[in-house]
Amino acid sequence: MTLKRLFAVLLVVFIVAGLFAGCAKQEKSKNKTGKTEYEDGIYFAQEDTFAENGWKNVVTLRVADGKIVEADWNGANKKGGPDKKTYSESGQYGMVARGGASAEWHEQAKLAEDYLIETQDPDAITYKDDEGHTDDISGATIHVKEFFTLAKKALAEGPVGKGPYKDGNYRAEAAEFDEKSGWKSYVDMTIINGRIVACYWSGIHKDGGDDKYTQSVNGEYEMKEKGNASSEWHEQADKVVDYLLKNQSLEGLTLNDEGKTDAISGATISIKDFYDLVSQCLEQAKEE
Repeated sequence: MTLKRLFAVLLVVFIVAGLFAGCAKQEKSKNKTGKTEYEDGIYFAQEDTFAENGWKNVVTLRVADGKIVEADWNGANKKGGPDKKTYSESGQYGMVARGGASAEWHEQAKLAEDYLIETQDPDAITYKDDEGHTDDISGATIHVKEFFTLAKKALAEGPVGKGPYKDGNYRAEAAEFDEKSGWKSYVDMTIINGRIVACYWSGIHKDGGDDKYTQSVNGEYEMKEKGNASSEWHEQADKVVDYLLKNQSLEGLTLNDEGKTDAISGATISIKDFYDLVSQCLEQAKEE
């Protein structure tokens, strides 16, 4: 046998061996019924941005003995406040009263959760339109695509466990109005699966009116025009909040005597109020 022929034979052997190894690895993820088994633990995924209506979807899954045994489809609002399920259960979301739906959002969300637990596969769903409505789940008239997309993402990324904080809605505000500006800062935070998923930093004015963030969005605060700032207040506030959501803590934020930091690019405003109020919220949210 020539050296060239021997090399060709060995190459075929390696390819076949690789195929068998791949098949063996895939079989380890299947149970006796042929269904996929997942690694035990808690899985979590959330949308990257808030929708125009202010909400973003959040999904938490728990796997035990290789199966999805718990599924939680929830949501967080850009302005903080209660999570979407709590908001719906309290009647504030009002999907039946305001939208004429057959059932409230949290009731329909449970139907989707139950469907995933039954099928054990986030791909075992068909949609009848681009919005993600389905006929596969009886009683679910809401679009469910976000839930199954995030469930698939969470399972693909593997178990991540629960975050360090207690779930809930936490709010802290300054003790009094600032004598010079008339504003009183506040922070409203939402925590799901132990993670900070939303945080709204704004302020109320002693004379009333829209909150500080809203006034800035509407062009009423005019920090660029009146203060020659590089960007408006709400744009800088977003960068500060994004830092918190990404890092899940205030670690790395050092403030100078003016309450400013060099740790957040594009944020030149004082963040002392934000730092103090977030610290209060996280103190409340500490797991005992």
